[in-house]
Amino acid sequence: MMLMESPTRASLLVKIRESSNADAWNQFIEIYGPIVFNFAKRLGAQEADAADIVQEVLKEVATSIGRFQYDPAVGKFRSWLFKLAKRVAGRLYNKQKRFPRSTQTQTGAVAMPQPALSELEIEDDFSLEEIWEAEYRKKLFDWAASQIKPNYKAATWSAFWMTAMDGLDANQVATQLGLSVGSVYVAKNRIIKRLAEKIREVDDTQ
Repeated sequence: MMLMESPTRASLLVKIRESSNADAWNQFIEIYGPIVFNFAKRLGAQEADAADIVQEVLKEVATSIGRFQYDPAVGKFRSWLFKLAKRVAGRLYNKQKRFPRSTQTQTGAVAMPQPALSELEIEDDFSLEEIWEAEYRKKLFDWAASQIKPNYKAATWSAFWMTAMDGLDANQVATQLGLSVGSVYVAKNRIIKRLAEKIREVDDTQ
């Protein structure tokens, strides 16, 4: 689904410029904190280190957001945040060398080694950006879905999920849920539209 390609409404970015807007900052942390955390984990950081990276990134956002000029023609906020997260993660790695090259499970077996940040950077910065984009898109979709799901009946949500996410045929879904095929299509289209609207509240994708 092309939910992330809608025009932006940078309302959240505008709101967090006001340090006194606690609700906006809480929403920002709720959405972007896990993105940075999972990004750091994907780079090989342990949970404590990933949490440190999140805190450092949030501090720098709070310090710098007032100077950030939102202009999609120049650059996207998420691209700026990606560079910030990468810089903070690299700083921690280079300073403390705390990202493990391999991990040991509770059973004693050694897991597959995780690539170090420096290796990823040497290999191709595009690899890092792919990781970031994957975490970004997943989190925004999950957040938007959690926000709007309570507004729909279980059967309506299931009709959307089974067709749009699981890729099942509308006729099959209609039979399973006891709905008409038309109702399944309506549920799918309405929820996709609502998800896109919700994502636009916090996303700055062009």
